[in-house]
This record gives sequence, structure tokens and C-alpha cells, in this order.
Amino acid sequence: MTLLALSCTLIFVFITMFVSFWKRLGLEKSIAIGSIRAAVQLLAIGYVLQYVFQTEHVAFIILIIAIMTVVATWNASRRGAGLKGVFWRIALTIGVMEAFMILFLIGLNLIEPTPQYIIPLSGMTIGNAMIVSGLFTTSIKREVEASRGEIETLLSLGASGTQAMQGPMKRAVKFSMIPTIDSLKTVGLVQLPGMMTGMIIAGADPVEAVRYQLLILFSHTGSAAMTSMILSMLYQKLFFTPDARLRKIERS
Repeated sequence: MTLLALSCTLIFVFITMFVSFWKRLGLEKSIAIGSIRAAVQLLAIGYVLQYVFQTEHVAFIILIIAIMTVVATWNASRRGAGLKGVFWRIALTIGVMEAFMILFLIGLNLIEPTPQYIIPLSGMTIGNAMIVSGLFTTSIKREVEASRGEIETLLSLGASGTQAMQGPMKRAVKFSMIPTIDSLKTVGLVQLPGMMTGMIIAGADPVEAVRYQLLILFSHTGSAAMTSMILSMLYQKLFFTPDARLRKIERS
């Protein structure tokens, strides 16, 4: 793809900005800034990855994954404003899931232990865990506020914090899994995933591309479920005082 052809795709951004201006939505600035940031960030990471792929130094791989994890954690933890200790809980969960998934795939010889495989798959895994973490955090805050009377009643009747939070936690886990489950139901019928599409455009055999895409889908489904379940355990004490009373969640 030539630079001129790529530049022509900016017409879609301009159309969106025009519609926003026409309808007085006030999104023109956000769209412009977002488009510029996306271009700069992707070009920068493209040059960085080109260098890392050539050197294949493990320190660079670890550094890139660490940066991905910190940024993803920061973004997801913003959903938990008013809850102390959210950042490190999400960071721990994403870090554990990233390490587990990559070591699992390498251990079964499903991918080669090279930057070309590890970094892109890590990005997808961390991004998926970030989305699940953000959705879970948003949902559990809402569930606790909506079920405050029910939780306090159960506590007054002698239930433990874990028992009292069982209902809200289950609903939050289900809510955080909705995008993943919906994606599984519609993949191939409504959408062709990015990795599969990219491989096909690059000239790979469609069946081989499907196999790699299934590997990603299945691993992401498992990591999404485990991410929300780990968070449900780590979040238990966030909502209670040392004497087992339900905390008042600060408004963000």
C-alpha cells in the first residue's frame, strides 16, 4: 500500500468530523486528536517492533510487554475510581493471565518463542484482559450500589462477606463476558477477525488463517473467563471495612 493510497482513507475521518459538526455533536476535536494519536502511536510501534524483531533481545520483549500491561491497567483501573487498591489488583490479574497464556502456547509448541509471535499475541491477550477488567469493575460497582440493602441484610443475618457478595459477583462476571461470548457466536458470520483477515490479505491459505484465528479465539475466551474470576476473588475485600461492614463507594 502506497502512502498516497493510505492518505486517501482519511476521507472517512473527514466525513465523520463533518457529520459531527453538522449535527452539532461536538466530537470533531476528539476524532481529530484520536486519529492523529492512532497514526503516531502505530507508526512509532511499527519502527520499534522492526528493531526488536531484528535484535530478538529478551529484554526488549519484556519491556514492551511491561509497558502494555501498565497502560492497560491504568486504563481499566479508571473504571474503579473511588475504590482503593484497584490498580494493583488489575495489574496482577493481567500480568498473571499474560504469563500463563504465552507460556502455555509456547509450552505446547503452538507458537515459536520469538518476538514476532510473542509481542502481537501478548498485545491481543493484554488488550482483551483490559476490556474484561474494565467491564467487570464498572459492573461490580453498579451491582454493589444496587444491591446494598440486600448485602447489608445478609451481613446482619450472619453471612460472610464472600457469601453476601456472591450474587453481585456472579452478575459482574457474566456482564464482563458478554462481548467475548457474543464475538464467539457471530465470528465468521457477521465478522472476519483482524488476524485472520490480515493473514488472508498477506496471501496466507484461508484454512491456515482460520486455524490461527481459532487459537486466538479459544485462548481469549479462556483468558477472559479467568480474568473476571480472578478479579472477583481479589475484589472481595475492596467493599468491606476491617470490621466486615460494607463500605460507602466514593463518587468519581
